[in-house]
Order: sequence, then structure tokens, then C-alpha cells
Amino acid sequence: MREIDVNDIVKAVSKLCIEANCVLNNDVYEAIERAKESEESPVGREILGQLTDNADIARNEFVPICQDTGMAVVFVEIGQDVHIKGGLLTDAVNEGVRKGYAEGYLRKSVVEDPFLRKNTGDNTPAVIHYDIVEGDRLKIIVAPKGFGSENMSKIYMLKPSAGIEGAKDAIIKTVDEAGPNPCPPMIVGVGVGGNFETAALLAKKALLRPVGEYSKKPHLMEMEKELLERINRLGIGPQGLGGRTTALWVSVESFPTHIAGMPVAVNISCHVTRHAEVVL
Repeated sequence: MREIDVNDIVKAVSKLCIEANCVLNNDVYEAIERAKESEESPVGREILGQLTDNADIARNEFVPICQDTGMAVVFVEIGQDVHIKGGLLTDAVNEGVRKGYAEGYLRKSVVEDPFLRKNTGDNTPAVIHYDIVEGDRLKIIVAPKGFGSENMSKIYMLKPSAGIEGAKDAIIKTVDEAGPNPCPPMIVGVGVGGNFETAALLAKKALLRPVGEYSKKPHLMEMEKELLERINRLGIGPQGLGGRTTALWVSVESFPTHIAGMPVAVNISCHVTRHAEVVL
């Protein structure tokens, strides 16, 4: 049994909150750079250049890439041979978010009640997902999610008769209706299967997969390729001002489901698809 002190978790989460908000992941940055070469619209190319310029400033000056520093979504993989010492794991994660958003001068965007709308003042509580895995390590991924793109996400409870074509049509419809609102170019995470909440979680996790990495399932790989091509034919373009670069990537994750259903969730992310991780 390996012990990990809660203070180490607080420090790690705090650092990840700041890093994720200030440093655009290399895979996303490089995808925007490639898009500059293939984008046919002069306005689109100019906007893509502005996005990388903005990312450069954020990285060099260690300031947020976007003013919406998101709701903190935290994925925690806990080795079954780990013992958390000194307090509760959930409390440690939330304290890390609280500390990181204060020390990083990140916008606090969480309200304590969906109807009463009073700000919690420290961007907590975080949305935390736990997985128990083998080993004696603790892996933490912090993925701040802004709501310009989150609000454009959807879930469909399709019938099995809809098939893969029906699923693809629902995904394209979601992106088309989102238009400029998610601050494209987007990264589109898709979750298929499980039940209502499983599909949504799969779609969120799909956003963590590196741009350029296809699904290992051949039929999903082909689906990803087709969806990316169809989305980029919509003409929405960078920041919704027209062009071929509406999406940088599409990732599809799947899970077994019930014989009577086919849940499909679409979680749209803006070009600032932020996440940072550490293993303790």
C-alpha cells in the first residue's frame, strides 16, 4: 500500500488548473498551424493566425488563453493500492481548484445554485470523475470547460434502427446548429452507448484524446474520418466567418449498450480544448 498525502494532491491540482488555462496543448496548437496551410478563406487564415498568436502570448506571459477559464472538470484514476493520507480526496481536489483559480487569477464562473445564481467565489465545486485502476499511482487530469461550447452540446436517445448513419446525421446536425457559438474551429467529442449518463461522460472523455489519434476500432475510425470531412464542408469556418476549418478533430468513444437503445452524446469544445495531467 502506497500513501499519498492530500497536500501533494492540492499542489498538483492547483498547478494543473493554471497550466491548462494558460498553455494550449501542443497537439491542438499544431493542428491550428496545419489548418493555416489548408484553409482557403483569407479571413479564415487570418483568424487562425490570430488564434496561435493569442496562444503564444498566453504561454509566454502565463495568462489565460481565454477569459472563460471554465468549470473545472477533473478525471482521477486511483490505483487500488493507493491510500490517501491526511484528509478526503474530493476535498483535496476542490482545495486545489480553489487555490489554482485564486493564484492564477483565473475567472471564477461557478454559481452555487442553477436558479439562484450566486457565485461561489472560488470556482468550486469541481466536477470530478473517479476510476479505480490497478497499481499504486494517482493520475489526475484537469480539463477546464467553458460554456460557450458546452452549451452547444447535445445528447440523443436514438433507436437502434437509426444505425450508424442516423448517429452521424445527429452529430452533423448538432455541429451545424451550433454554428459560430462554440468559437470554432471546434474539437468534437462523441460518446455512443451505455445509457444516458454514460454516453455524455464518454463524449467528455473523447475530448482528451490527442488531435490526430484515431479510434483503434476500425468502424469508429472510418466514422471519425467521415464526420471530420462532412463537418468541414459545412462552411462555418474559423470563428464562424466562413471557411473549411470548422473542426480540427472528431473523436468517437463507445461502450456496450442495451438492445433497445443507442445513446449518442456530442460534446463540443472550442479550439481551446484544455487539459493538463500529472501522475503522483
